[in-house]
Amino acid sequence: MKRTAVALSAAALLLPLSACGGSAEAGGGSTVTVTVGYQSKTINTVTAGTLLRSLGYFEKQLNSLHDGHTYKVDWQDYATGAPITAQMTAGKIDIGSMGDFPLLLNAARGKQLGSPTRLVSVTGYNLRGGLNTVVTAPDSKLSSLTDLKGKKVSTSVGSAADGTLVRALQRAGIDPDTGISKLNQQPAVGASALAAGSVDALSQFVAWPGLLAYQGRAKALYDGAQLNLPTFHGVTAREAFVQKHSTVLEAFLKAQAQATDYLNDRPVAAAEKVAAATGLPAEVVYLYNGAHGIATFDPAVKPRLVSALKQDVSVLKAAKLTGDIDVDAFVDDQYVRKALGAAYARRLTAAPAPTAGEVWVKGGEKTVSFASPRALLAYVAGHRNGIRAAYVPDSTTGTLWFADRAVWVADGDRLLPFVAPATARAYIAAHAGARTVSYGAALGRSS
Repeated sequence: MKRTAVALSAAALLLPLSACGGSAEAGGGSTVTVTVGYQSKTINTVTAGTLLRSLGYFEKQLNSLHDGHTYKVDWQDYATGAPITAQMTAGKIDIGSMGDFPLLLNAARGKQLGSPTRLVSVTGYNLRGGLNTVVTAPDSKLSSLTDLKGKKVSTSVGSAADGTLVRALQRAGIDPDTGISKLNQQPAVGASALAAGSVDALSQFVAWPGLLAYQGRAKALYDGAQLNLPTFHGVTAREAFVQKHSTVLEAFLKAQAQATDYLNDRPVAAAEKVAAATGLPAEVVYLYNGAHGIATFDPAVKPRLVSALKQDVSVLKAAKLTGDIDVDAFVDDQYVRKALGAAYARRLTAAPAPTAGEVWVKGGEKTVSFASPRALLAYVAGHRNGIRAAYVPDSTTGTLWFADRAVWVADGDRLLPFVAPATARAYIAAHAGARTVSYGAALGRSS
C-alpha cells in the first residue's frame, strides 16, 4: 500500500517527534506485518525497494521461514529519506532505504529519540560520486560551478545531492552558506523551479539529473564524480525490530541479494520492470542501473563506503544538521554476512564493472557494448532509426551519460565525450588542437 510522500526537511527531521505507536505484530500475535519504507524513484535503492517489490522475492523468503507466523509486507513509498526516518523513529517502519547523508541523519535521529537504527546493507554505490549531478536549464549561460556564485540553487538539504553541492562549491572557492542562495526543495519542486526559471541550477540525486537531461529539460553543469568521493545508498533497520525478528531481516537481505543478482544478470529486463513500476523512462533507469551504469549494486558493506560515510559527518555538522555520529556503532553487517554466507567475502572485494559505451537497440533484450566512443558513434550513425538509447562514459570521470547530451571533444582522430563543460574544457586546455564539436559533427566524423 503506497502512502503519500511527506515533505520534511532535514532540519525538521531533527526536531522532537512524538511516537505514535505501531507494532510489527498484529492479528493476535500470529501475523507479523513488516513495514518497508522505500523511494521508488530513487533508483539507486531498487534492490531494496522498487525492483525487490516487483519480483516478490521478500515475500517468498518470508513464506519459507515456516516458524508459525504468517507474514505480510506493507510497502510504503516516499520521495526522500527524511519521512522514512521519521516513521522509523515512531516505530511505524521497520526497514528503510536511503542515501548516505540521510542515513547519517537516520542514525542521529534514532539515537536522539532512544530508537536506534543500524545500517545493515548497501544497495547501489559509485566510488567517485557520480550519482549526484548539478544541472542547469538547457539555454543557460552557466558553464562551470564558479558561475553559480550569487545564483539561486535548488537542492534537498541533508541529502546526498546537497552534500555534493556543498563540497563542490567549497572546492570552487565559494562559501556554500553565503556564496549562493540555496532553496531547500523536494526534487520534483526543484525541477519545476528550474523549468520556470525561478532557480539557476538544481543539485539532485538519481534519477532526477538523468531524467531532466533525457527530457531535454536540463543540461549537466557539474558531474559529482569530479569530487572522486564515494557515494551510496543503503538499508537501515530499527534495532528493536531486529532484536525481535532477526530472521525477518535476514530474509530481507537474502531477497535483496537475489534482486541484486537479477539486476546484474538481466539489466535491461530490470530497467523495464523499474520503469513500469515508477513511470520513469526505461532509458533513464538504465543510465544508472545498467550493465555499465553509474551505480554498482552490491549489498556488501565495503570499508571504503564506511570510510566515506565518516567523512560525510563533518558536512552535516557544518550545516548544523547534526552533532557527532558514531558511524562504527551505526554500521552493523552481521546480518548480511549471515544471510549471504560464504558469498559475502566475494561480494566484499568485488569491483565495479569497467566503463564502456552501450547502445540499446529498439526491441533488444540486451545492449551492445563498444570499446571506444568513436566505434559507438559509427554504429549509431549507421542505425539512426533503430536506436533506443546510446550511452557513453565521461572520458575523465567514467560517469555514464546519454551520447546525445554529452559534450563532445575532437582530438585528432579521437572523439571524446564528457558529462559537463568544465571537464571538457580541462581536457582541451591540456591537449593542443583539441576542440569541442556538436553531437551531429561527432557522428559525422565517426564514419
